[in-house]
Amino acid sequence: MKERPKVVFEDIPELQFVEPEADGNRRIHSYVLRTGALHTFQVEAVRKYYSHYCVPYGKQLLDFQEIFGNDRPVIMEIGFGMGQSTARIAKEREQFNYLGVEVFLSGFTKLLATVGDTGIENIRLMRFDAVRILEDMISDGSLAGFHIFFPDPWPKKKHRKRRLIQPDFAALLTRKLRAGGYIYCTTDWQDYADQMLSVFSATKGLHNPYGGFAPTRPWRPTTKYERRGRDLDYEISEVWFEKDQS
Repeated sequence: MKERPKVVFEDIPELQFVEPEADGNRRIHSYVLRTGALHTFQVEAVRKYYSHYCVPYGKQLLDFQEIFGNDRPVIMEIGFGMGQSTARIAKEREQFNYLGVEVFLSGFTKLLATVGDTGIENIRLMRFDAVRILEDMISDGSLAGFHIFFPDPWPKKKHRKRRLIQPDFAALLTRKLRAGGYIYCTTDWQDYADQMLSVFSATKGLHNPYGGFAPTRPWRPTTKYERRGRDLDYEISEVWFEKDQS
């Protein structure tokens, strides 16, 4: 079987990097970078849809009204994977706009193809480190919610410091939320679920309306990853916190 060549989008320089060059000492990252070859349809999706549906990284605050053409509340999803759930949620919850962030190029381009081919206009995509996007491009108090579904669990004890949900990151999310906004996380690693619950519970400005783990939202689709976990008898934990009104 002939191996597909890797594609470098030299004419789209913002796809070349997922964090600023010569920036090797980041305290926290939102990702683990994976590479892989792209199918023809993914390459074509970038050529056809990037300029309309994608937002390049830059050190300036985003104007959501300009980006989406309306003033609907904006939900940011960090690490959308292959994007099937993202697309379905956006189609079924049209009262919100969605800013999806993913550094994995294959997943990024697959969702871009879906969004472009089906004309889902309440999604915009970014391929960059979410921490830098939040720090440099998102106004404080501007987002209605965050979705973080099944982030890398880093199961080995020596690697747990690499997990996304840490105190500094939780504080950053909280600062970007508007009053009443929410953080919605899921995981199938109980140890990580306990960590999420502990970290968010200790974050100033957040409260847990459930007092513990949350019920599943009926609008969140079950992913292939989640079904595989259930087949292995992994318990799915849902974490939901809201920003205080005052």
